[in-house]
Amino acid sequence: MSHSYAMQPVTRPVVGSIRPPGSKSLTNRALVLAALAEGTTTLRGVLDSVDTQVMIESLRRLGLLIVRHLELRTIELFGCGGTISPTGTCLALTPVPAREESTPGTELWLENSGTSIRFLTAICCLGQGRFRLDGNTRMRERPIAPLVEALRSAGVDLRCELGTDCPPVVIEAHGLPGGIWTVNGNLSSQYLSALLMTAPCAQSDVTLSVRGELVSRPYVDMTIANMRQFGAEVSEPRPNVFQITARPYRGCLYDIEPDASAASYFFALAAVTGGDITVEGLTRGALQGDVAFVEALVQMGCRAEYGPTSIRVIGGPLRGIDIDMNAISDTAQTLACVAPFAVGPTRIRNVAHMRLKETDRVAAVVTELRRLGLTVDEHPDGMTIHPGTLHGGTVATYDDHRMAMSFALLGLRQPGIMIADPGCTAKTYPEYFTDLETLCQAAR
Repeated sequence: MSHSYAMQPVTRPVVGSIRPPGSKSLTNRALVLAALAEGTTTLRGVLDSVDTQVMIESLRRLGLLIVRHLELRTIELFGCGGTISPTGTCLALTPVPAREESTPGTELWLENSGTSIRFLTAICCLGQGRFRLDGNTRMRERPIAPLVEALRSAGVDLRCELGTDCPPVVIEAHGLPGGIWTVNGNLSSQYLSALLMTAPCAQSDVTLSVRGELVSRPYVDMTIANMRQFGAEVSEPRPNVFQITARPYRGCLYDIEPDASAASYFFALAAVTGGDITVEGLTRGALQGDVAFVEALVQMGCRAEYGPTSIRVIGGPLRGIDIDMNAISDTAQTLACVAPFAVGPTRIRNVAHMRLKETDRVAAVVTELRRLGLTVDEHPDGMTIHPGTLHGGTVATYDDHRMAMSFALLGLRQPGIMIADPGCTAKTYPEYFTDLETLCQAAR
């Protein structure tokens, strides 16, 4: 869908329940761990989206045998035991045509999937031979230098090919030594997650330290929990210092939770319409830190009920809040689209790293809310949204799935809002607009 999608306002509170598709974060982590494990892994509840397809096809290009059952949302993956050889088996380097005749090797095209390029950069260092990882124009603007520097200090020969601290990344792999590794944590937690997941397959035990502030800590906790489910031994003897034992992962049966970031749009649906929405398959104790978005809505005036297999949000009169969203920044755009309906301004803080995502998300949100008539203050680390009178208009989405999904909520209250390029939601939630429409039908 490259056209614009015309949102249709609701006339009464939206009531219903939904189970969002599987978590992108968990799906891509589970694919990596299953690839590195000994034996066979069965993944259930797998997300079928552009980002997960990019990861699957890249792993296949590296030699993994992956069997998909799309109708069952299940994948069987036959792991390599963390051993990458040049023989054409498992994660072997199989020579393929490269972009330059002088640089043969394995080339991986990662579109704009940040998780894929970061995780696979670390994995390819376990191999033998030349690897080149690249992506689209926006990918070439997204920094990867902290990961490259961490791997180089660990003894790997790799570089950012264009000298820009961004992809393409070229690796001359000869296995990954263990020992003491260090990584900066202030731009993205995915650098740390990539190193953590690769560490059990290093040649010896690893002590991994984080320099500076660590953003999005819940995603690191998710990574460690996933690793342990696949048999890894990981400890944190002191804050942001991790010890990882060098031993292979074990294949297993793994169930993937519904996507908590995707669920945020439906929780917010209850908030902006004064409705009552239950999200099935998520609980307060979910692996995904983004379930904490519910508590942000509670601060704003909603009511939440946590069940053994679901979370329910009931809308209420909304008030503006001042909130640090560093740990749940993937839901900051969602909250920004609830804020216009609150009494008083909402200040979203400590999300400067959002500027390095699919687009500069801080600038994009500020620009599009202003386009619809609101007063919004942009700060280096976030924004302040002042409630006001919205008007119709076409929302630019910047090829960012979260812009499309969050701003659609405004169109449920304000007539005349169009969402440009709704097909960008295919990155993580291809059926988003269909599911949203199904929930809202009875409220029109």
